[in-house]
Amino acid sequence: MDDAELEQIRKARLEQLKAQSGGANSSGPSQRANQAEKKQQQEAEARQSILNQILHPEAADRLGRIRLVKEERANDIEDRLIMLARTGQLRQKVTEAQLKELLNAVADNKEEEKIVVARRKAWDDEDDDLLDL
Repeated sequence: MDDAELEQIRKARLEQLKAQSGGANSSGPSQRANQAEKKQQQEAEARQSILNQILHPEAADRLGRIRLVKEERANDIEDRLIMLARTGQLRQKVTEAQLKELLNAVADNKEEEKIVVARRKAWDDEDDDLLDL
């Protein structure tokens, strides 16, 4: 590349940056949404980094499969693992067997959701009164 091409690329990039910054200043809610999205993305990356440090690959795979089925349960387990890591209660990486034990402990503590069907006691039909006549 010669200097002319580099100069054109720099100008195009500078214009692009100006357009982005100018557009971001004029749209306040959009900028806030972008910042919130970036913050969530950073938190997710930090969370994933912590999990990569404390989980064996087999345990991470199992947790990923659990996430596909029940995302809420996977988030609960991840929160517990991160809490244990931050408090220093994890001395080594969590194996798949230890993850299974943790899952069983959580399943035992959590009550099963029950479906209650409320049925009507009796069918009250006013047309039956006409049959008595």
